[in-house]
Amino acid sequence: MKRAIFFDRDGILNRVVMRGSVVGSPRTMDEFQLLPEAGLLVHAAHESGFLAIVVTNQPDLARGLLSRETVDLMHSALRAAAPVDGIEVAEGGDDSDPRRKPNPGMLLDAAAKYGISLPDSWIVGDSPKDVEAGERAGVRTVLLETSYNSLIHGKADRNFSSPNQLVTFIKSLSS
Repeated sequence: MKRAIFFDRDGILNRVVMRGSVVGSPRTMDEFQLLPEAGLLVHAAHESGFLAIVVTNQPDLARGLLSRETVDLMHSALRAAAPVDGIEVAEGGDDSDPRRKPNPGMLLDAAAKYGISLPDSWIVGDSPKDVEAGERAGVRTVLLETSYNSLIHGKADRNFSSPNQLVTFIKSLSS
């Protein structure tokens, strides 16, 4: 069985988009800005013997606010900068979708598809939904603490305040 680090996309690998006081996902290629550490995070995962799998809620697809073509362009840009092993997308607009975080469906599907041992894996995210999905899937959880998620600081198995701390942590997990 393989080990994986499941990366939330928005807020971990690319910048979130603030719409007023609401944290959102990019809807256009102009809004899609990869974080400088994205490639470092994926490289650290690979160096440490993990698959790098993106698990991302994209409800704007179901809501008609984001096109499939734009999502594909975003993921092509992501793969070019940070060669992830897989990308799982939940398109549902509400939590009745078993793949939409906080439900564990994307992690369970990826585990079946890639032969991943969930107890030996981690999820890295920036929201309560990421942490809960990881807990429900039986993976260990990492929270990137930000100004917009201060209510859940300290709630994951591991908590870090910068992407560089995440890179160092992932490197420490090498087999």
